[in-house]
Amino acid sequence: MSLPDYKSPEKQSSAANPNSPVVQLNVGGHLFSTSLSTLRKHPDSMLAELFSRQPKLRSDAEGRYFIDRDGSHFGAVLDFLRSDRLPTENIQEVHREAVYYNIKPLIKVLEETPQLFGELVGRQQFLSGVPHYKENIEVLIRIARAEAIAARHSTIIICVLRTEEDLGFYDNAINSLEADKESVVTFGPWKAVLSVKDLLDCVKMDIESQGYRVSIRPHILERSFLSRSYDFFHKLTFTWW
Repeated sequence: MSLPDYKSPEKQSSAANPNSPVVQLNVGGHLFSTSLSTLRKHPDSMLAELFSRQPKLRSDAEGRYFIDRDGSHFGAVLDFLRSDRLPTENIQEVHREAVYYNIKPLIKVLEETPQLFGELVGRQQFLSGVPHYKENIEVLIRIARAEAIAARHSTIIICVLRTEEDLGFYDNAINSLEADKESVVTFGPWKAVLSVKDLLDCVKMDIESQGYRVSIRPHILERSFLSRSYDFFHKLTFTWW
């Protein structure tokens, strides 16, 4: 006669148990222990939804609830849920996790910190008024990578039109350019008071944040005695090695 197939007490205690007030978590390989009340603290968050009544998660081999996401900064999220303690480092990374888990109180307080306030209220608000800014950054990277074959550098011409008046001179300016006009990437115009240099600093910052090494310098056009000089053009250079 075969005996009933009982789980060992050790296996039973480590298995995911929706009725237990203590929850064992595996977040991308990082292990955490917390309580259901902590995870449900903010009812409109993703964590509260995941652990409402019957948890909507898979378990790992040890019975821990498994969240398939990098858990490097999940501890800071838990600290806030437990005691409202804010992180003192990796602010942007913790903010990204707060947005992912939709923990609105944490999102709000992090966006008031100096590390994020300037980025979100200053720089991102400015860039939101620059037409096709994000798309242009993607185009610049795509062109640079296409020109990187058997080369140490890729150089792209950027045209920056600060005002509507500058836009009116675009055709004349582009016709004076000896470089390949088809690959010129144009930014602007915009209404904010920030300068061309501010825009170029943003371009450099956002490309380098993706791991590339770049430099920007003015592209000086040769001109005849009677022709107008245009300072709209700049050389963006990617260095590959």
